Amino acid sequence: MNQIVLLGDVAQVLGGGTPSTKTPEFWNGDIPWITPRDLSTHHDMYISKGDRGITQAGLARSSAKLLPAGAVIFSSRAPIGYVTIASKPMATNQGCKGINCDESKLDNRYLYYWLKLNKAHIESLAGGSTFKEISTTGVRNLEMKIPDVEIQKKSADILGTIDEKIELNRKMNETLEQMGQALFRHYFIDNPEAEAWGVKSLDEIATFLNGLAMQKYPRVAGEPTLPVIKIREMSSGITDNTDIASAAIPERYIINNGDLLFSWSGTLLLKFWGEGSGALNQHLFKVSSENYPEWLYYYWTEHHLDEFIRIAKSKATTMGHIQRKHLSQAKVRVPGESEMNQIGDKIQPILDAWKQNAQQIQSLATLRDTVLPRMISGKVRL
Repeated sequence: MNQIVLLGDVAQVLGGGTPSTKTPEFWNGDIPWITPRDLSTHHDMYISKGDRGITQAGLARSSAKLLPAGAVIFSSRAPIGYVTIASKPMATNQGCKGINCDESKLDNRYLYYWLKLNKAHIESLAGGSTFKEISTTGVRNLEMKIPDVEIQKKSADILGTIDEKIELNRKMNETLEQMGQALFRHYFIDNPEAEAWGVKSLDEIATFLNGLAMQKYPRVAGEPTLPVIKIREMSSGITDNTDIASAAIPERYIINNGDLLFSWSGTLLLKFWGEGSGALNQHLFKVSSENYPEWLYYYWTEHHLDEFIRIAKSKATTMGHIQRKHLSQAKVRVPGESEMNQIGDKIQPILDAWKQNAQQIQSLATLRDTVLPRMISGKVRL
């Protein structure tokens, strides 16, 4: 039977803190220190470290708390709603809440999924003028309708199985990406024979189609729409905060699964899209070619990415970016047809497997998000 409780009645909710950055001995220690920024790029249910660590002295001389393994970590500002579980003892800054569940009443994995499902509701309870934040008291007062803890565990097991497969596919793709990069370097960078091949610029082997300012294509009630794919969507996927535009945009600016996207300003990213149709924002390129294979322009663009990032960071502007001249200045070695086919036979299957896994990740995530509300609400009997 489900019961209504306050989160603070079935778990201990703790705020975080930041040791003084003016005291070096508080930093670079063995205690992982987690911030909302760390969570923004973290996809796994469990987390073992962030970008920085603090020392015992830093922990003792700040409001940071040492959370035990199994504690649920929830970002309570900037933004609200990232959630993960500590795989070992760690601390957080004040932008996160650490939640220690009473295991006899609340399963930590069930809480993880409950917080994900109720993100929008929790955001609606937040206050603040500069940025929204939900306080420690506000988190403690979150009202939950929960089943018996054994039912919670069964629900979390089912949802966790899907997430485990998603994470396995992500790790497989990391390995495939490393394999592809190694082969590319073997044939194009470290290969003495490649020095005799033709040289072209990056924008000669591929078309870098710049997107549109979608304000010119506002949504119209009753007519088809598309999610606007921007830098945020490239890194975090389509969310409830994704902008919507009219689907009546020129067809070449519509993104489909398998399209290669490259954000040329802000956070420079290169990614094969896999979340369905969308509209190409002006800060992105859609990369394609009629004359050269996909693997060639993908790996050469990736090869030049570090230099593009360096250029973007050197810009004295709010949002660093590259220009089309940088695509022309980026040089590419192009083998003859016979060598191209031989190399493609080895590299393209790796890229195909990577894209297939990415598509399966998206399908599994859709399945999880479909099942999640039914599992957490108790509509599915276990």
